[in-house]
Amino acid sequence: MITPGQTMDVLITANQAPSHYYIASRAYAGVVYDNTTTTAIVQYSGKYTAPSTPSFPNLPNYTDTSVVTKFTRRLRALATKDYPVDVPQHVDTRMYITISVNTLPCDDNSCDGPNGSRVSASLNNISFVEPSIDVLQAYYKRIKHVYESDFPNEPPYYFNFTGDNLPDTLLTPEQGTKAKVLDYNSTVEIVFQGTNLQGAENHPMHLHGYSFYLVGYGFGNFNNKTDPKKFNLVDPPEVNTIGVPKSGWAAIRFRADNPGVWFMHCHLERHSSWGMDTVLIVKNGRTRLSSMRPPPRKLNPC
Repeated sequence: MITPGQTMDVLITANQAPSHYYIASRAYAGVVYDNTTTTAIVQYSGKYTAPSTPSFPNLPNYTDTSVVTKFTRRLRALATKDYPVDVPQHVDTRMYITISVNTLPCDDNSCDGPNGSRVSASLNNISFVEPSIDVLQAYYKRIKHVYESDFPNEPPYYFNFTGDNLPDTLLTPEQGTKAKVLDYNSTVEIVFQGTNLQGAENHPMHLHGYSFYLVGYGFGNFNNKTDPKKFNLVDPPEVNTIGVPKSGWAAIRFRADNPGVWFMHCHLERHSSWGMDTVLIVKNGRTRLSSMRPPPRKLNPC
């Protein structure tokens, strides 16, 4: 199972009798947007009689969450001498980030969203507002009043995030251009918590500038006492995008050793354009090699 914007390295072991074999894939979603199937055929070299029609694999149903979950739980890092892992065992910064689809009011209820509102989205109840000057330039050149560095480590209030029939009073987020500042080489844990506001979905969360370890995930509301005990801190997969389960949560860990200004967002472009984004700013280290590079002399103006 692979989410929008996600990449994977896959090793195919060609250990079957020489023949032709199908590779097939189909969409997975809580709501079916595309019911087509993509296929390719692997052809072995050598002397053999190819079948007129290769046998087609049995694919799970488009909405079969159980199969997707079982497959995803089997993913592991190689964790060998040649392919080592470095999962942070100690965490300096912990963040608990809710993912929501929201609404914003319109004058005279004139928009096409629910009750005349317009659709929005948020992380920790903050809908990201794109500034007129990019955050990278503002941070590097110390331009004031472009962004605020107080993105919160947790949501402003707690409720049954994955419950049914959530009240409309929870729909309106705060708007702002907020970033989270991290010390160089600090270790970070982020738990993404899906919510059922405006309906639950599988959200592919992507972080620029980093690969991170998917140490755990589950369904329902994250339990800070019991769920961390089940984290895989030995050989979790290292990725740069993870699908936060529908009506569930996912936990990642990484070391902030790449200084810079990094966008973190849902890889469903519609959600990102609605404000399901934030920015992580990783400060410079103490050496030139652990600091941001200066812009090129011929950098085109924006």
